[in-house]
Amino acid sequence: MSGTAIRIIPCLDVAGGRVVKGVRFLDLEDSGDPAELASRYESEGADELAILDISATIEGRDTALEALRRIRDALGIPILMGGGVRNDADAARLLEAGADRVAVNSAACRDPAMIDRLAARFGVQCVVLAIDARSRAAHGAAAAHGSVAAQGSVAAHVAIGWEVVVEAGRRDTGREAAAWAREGASRGAGEILLTSIDRDGTGSGYDAALVAAVAAASGLPVVASGGASEREHFLEGARAGARALLAAGVFHRGELSIADLKRYLAEKGLEVRI
Repeated sequence: MSGTAIRIIPCLDVAGGRVVKGVRFLDLEDSGDPAELASRYESEGADELAILDISATIEGRDTALEALRRIRDALGIPILMGGGVRNDADAARLLEAGADRVAVNSAACRDPAMIDRLAARFGVQCVVLAIDARSRAAHGAAAAHGSVAAQGSVAAHVAIGWEVVVEAGRRDTGREAAAWAREGASRGAGEILLTSIDRDGTGSGYDAALVAAVAAASGLPVVASGGASEREHFLEGARAGARALLAAGVFHRGELSIADLKRYLAEKGLEVRI
C-alpha cells in the first residue's frame, strides 16, 4: 500500500476521563469509555486513532496521561494525542506514555519556535500542528444575522480567509489559517490536523475550501476534521486535498462504519488502507 492512501481516523474527544461530543466544542454529551471505543475502532479497520483532551488547555492542567496509557494498552494502531500540550516536556510525556505523534495547538501559537524544537528533538513525523479555524466571512455573517450557516462563496473564503482560534475555540488569535499552516511547515511540522469550528458537530460536511487552502499553502498532509456525517462528505474532503479524514460523532453513534466507508471510497477510485 502506498503512502498516498487515504487514512480514516476516528477521534476521541476526552474530558473528565470520558469520550464526549458536542457542536462547535459546546454542549458536550457523554459518548462512552475511551479504551472501549478505541478497541472497537481498531477492530472496524481504523488506520489511526486521534485522542484530544479538549478541556486540558482551558482548565490549565496536564493532558490525560492515564487515558492515553489505557488506550495504548488496548490497541496497536498509531495514536495521535493532543490537548493541553503546553511545552516540550508535555510532548515528551505523551510520547513516552504511548502516543506515536503529538498535536500542538494553543502553545504553538504562543511560541511558534516550539514546533522547531519538537521537530529537532523527536522528528517531523511526530509533530502535528493542530489548527482550529473559523471562517472570517461566516463569523461576520453570524454577528450580523445570528447564524453561521451562510458560508459565502469559495472565492470569498479565499479572499477573506479563516482565523485561527485557540482554547477550544474560545479565543481568536488574529492569525490566518493558511499562512499559519505555511509557517508551521517551514518550522518542521510533519502534518496538519485541521478543524473547521464552523462545521464541528454540525453534520454539514468538511469545509472543503479551507482544506484546499491549507493543503496548498502548507504542502503537508492535511487531516480534515469537523462536520463529516455522510459518505459523500469524506469523499469531498479527500478530493479537496485531505490525506486523512477524521470524524467522531458519526462513528460513535454507529451511523457509519469504517469498513463501509472504506469500501465506498475505494469504489469512487480512492486508494484506502484495507
